Amino acid sequence: MTDYTEERIAQLLRLLPPAPPGWVGAAQELPGARRLMDGIVERAEADAEYRRLVVADLEAALEAVGVEPATPLLEELRRRLPDG
Repeated sequence: MTDYTEERIAQLLRLLPPAPPGWVGAAQELPGARRLMDGIVERAEADAEYRRLVVADLEAALEAVGVEPATPLLEELRRRLPDG
């Protein structure tokens, strides 16, 4: 493997085209989505009734907090939720 200096890596990165706007927007939303998921999972772990409601209808639980129930978000929450 070739050893690259930080300067060489920076030069190579500058040659790349800019990321598509959709990728940039999605990357900017990730920290908020992670906080949201962490909060839902933490509350579900601490509150059996909330957990029951969320597991029964995850889409409705997300809509209740003003979040569009996008497929990747639903899949990750189902993976992380207890009894999900």
